[in-house]
Amino acid sequence: MRIGIDFGGTKIEAVGLDADGVVLARKRVPNPGNYDAAIQTVADLVAFIESETERTGSIGMGTPGSQSPATGLMRNANSVYLNGRRFGEDLEARLSRPVRLANDANCLALSEATDGAAAGARAAFAIIIGTGCGGGLVVDGKLVEGAGGVAAEIGHVSLPWPSAEEAPGPACWCGLNGCLETWVSGSGLQRDHRERTGQSLDAPDIVAAARGGEAASVDSLERYIDRLGRAIAMTANLVDPDVFVLGGGMSNVTELYDRLPAVVERYAFSDHWEGRIAPAVWGDSSGVRGAARLWSLDEVQGEAA
Repeated sequence: MRIGIDFGGTKIEAVGLDADGVVLARKRVPNPGNYDAAIQTVADLVAFIESETERTGSIGMGTPGSQSPATGLMRNANSVYLNGRRFGEDLEARLSRPVRLANDANCLALSEATDGAAAGARAAFAIIIGTGCGGGLVVDGKLVEGAGGVAAEIGHVSLPWPSAEEAPGPACWCGLNGCLETWVSGSGLQRDHRERTGQSLDAPDIVAAARGGEAASVDSLERYIDRLGRAIAMTANLVDPDVFVLGGGMSNVTELYDRLPAVVERYAFSDHWEGRIAPAVWGDSSGVRGAARLWSLDEVQGEAA
């Protein structure tokens, strides 16, 4: 059995998967919001999964931010109490076994490349467009994490081909300006709409108003689609994956899949862009499924033997 943990900002979820990817047990609990309690929460979730299934599992975890390969310390996590801590080592000490960590967007990419929207594709790029924005890249079934562990971090690349009114862009929590996270996340749509109209609406309300023909919301959604299309085109120029998989709350906006390809083709450095853009098949379960798959079946069976 492979156990996956999705360490989210407000919740922590665990699943146990069998060899065919069938969920054997699942549990989701609130994120306690402090380091020591989080370690205990993860341990309790693992104990629950193993008790329910009467099996021992390997453990993979999707986290916000990432673990530095140079120091072993967590960095760039929006659950800020993780930053600067040896999260992986502390989990291993608590659970008395190896734990593999990967960024949550990487876990989404791995899940969808295995048996989701990008199954069978040679290269898949996943983009989370929720409260924030992150990316993950899988090539030939394997995660590409890069020398420094920050490959595919699309959320903290500047918006490409900006207009004069878009530069230098809003301040990002990372200390830079104009990061894609400030534009193509759900919160980025909300900020842009508020600054243009003075209306403080949630992203789903803006989308609903646009569908109803409300002019300001139509304009906000148009700008959002153009910016996300530019981001995808830039990534196509760099990586040219077979499939882009979208996850997070904004991935549920069905208009994206009809209208993004024309924007990408306009900006991509190609005579004809032939990639595909698709929503995550497993929805908000993709991350936890990908976390479980940080261990291969061969490794798990080898441990059991």
